[in-house]
Amino acid sequence: MRLSVASLALAASTALPALAADPVALHCERLFDARSGKVLGEHTIVVEDGRIRSLLPGRAKLPDGTMSIMLAGRTCLPGWTDLHVHMGGQSSPQSYSEGFRLDPVDYAYRSVGYANKTLQAGFTSVRDLGGEVSPHLRDAINQGLVEGPRIFAAGKSIATTGGHADPTNGHNSMLSHLIGPPGPTEGVINSVDDARQAVRQRYKEGSDVIKITATGGVLSYAKSGDAPQFTVEEIRAIVDTAKDYGYSVAAHAHGTKGMKRAVEAGVTSIEHGTHMTDEVMRLMKQHGTWYVPTIYAGRFVAEKAKIDGYFPEIVRPKAARIGAQIQETAARAYRGGVKIAFGTDQGVGPHGDNAREFVYMVEAGIPAAYALQSATLNAAEVLGLDDQGVIEEGRRADIIALPGDPVADIEAVLGVDFVMKDGTVYRTPERE
Repeated sequence: MRLSVASLALAASTALPALAADPVALHCERLFDARSGKVLGEHTIVVEDGRIRSLLPGRAKLPDGTMSIMLAGRTCLPGWTDLHVHMGGQSSPQSYSEGFRLDPVDYAYRSVGYANKTLQAGFTSVRDLGGEVSPHLRDAINQGLVEGPRIFAAGKSIATTGGHADPTNGHNSMLSHLIGPPGPTEGVINSVDDARQAVRQRYKEGSDVIKITATGGVLSYAKSGDAPQFTVEEIRAIVDTAKDYGYSVAAHAHGTKGMKRAVEAGVTSIEHGTHMTDEVMRLMKQHGTWYVPTIYAGRFVAEKAKIDGYFPEIVRPKAARIGAQIQETAARAYRGGVKIAFGTDQGVGPHGDNAREFVYMVEAGIPAAYALQSATLNAAEVLGLDDQGVIEEGRRADIIALPGDPVADIEAVLGVDFVMKDGTVYRTPERE
């Protein structure tokens, strides 16, 4: 039984998950090979029980009764992974005041819509780097209660007092007195012992990865966007304790000194990396540290900094100064041989527009094929996974498709119209 693009679009949405129960053949006009970075010719992908059972060249002849989905004119790719998102919110002029008015359940309800938009855009996995909602959203998705990408959740980011992820930044003295100073339970540390306790608390709460804010940040209610905020000893204690629990550590970092400390202490990835120097690049290559640029977030905040009232005045100059530099840093890092993986920092920008990061990467001089590898093969390596990021026999059936050839024209990434995660179809093309 064959379903064309047109007939597939007419199928009832309630029937789509049923496709995962029996073998399904996807007939792709082109296939992106994430290992070589090349777009290959016509292939047939046979999916069964959430896995890729076989990958066959051409339009393979299959046993009678096999459900076939004809993806004419389309390139099939491994589902993308965004390694830096925040599903619990989305930037707006009201973001800072909402923290005093909304309850966690409000953010949780919003996150359901954000998750669905992200999946529909072709991102079958994300790493959520900071937010108390994300572990719960992860569990709801895994239980089939809501639709969204596979989430690797950091939970609460770890900061120092007054640092980028200190939840009491911007509170007045009366409120701070009532709440009391946050500690390791709340993800705020000031010593090596605190650092170990904070990681263990994240383990207790069910995190999948550890996130630290190694320097100041753009959107926190604080003056510095790049000052170092941990000692090397504190970061090393976090990294060593994280290893005890099988965790990797992602380090938000804009400033040079904070980046150096984080790399030397053994973090897995540097996020943003605005003021990355040649020395930092050499250290990253020496230690095998990944770089996740988040160009989208940089461009977004730089643009919004021009609008009166969008950001608090203490944030506005940081957004204008730091945000505008990230794209050039990504270009230098690629030319310098630093390993790059894909991340947007969505939640700063709008969820569902994640694929625009590919366009910005190519604008920076990163080849389209490498940009696509950064969200497939490279992202899987950052996560320590060997069952996703490529379309090969035995791997997860996370498969997306889009009209055109994204290596020849990177703008094609904005047109994803077929999404399969774990063998279940979540998006089909509009009727043609």
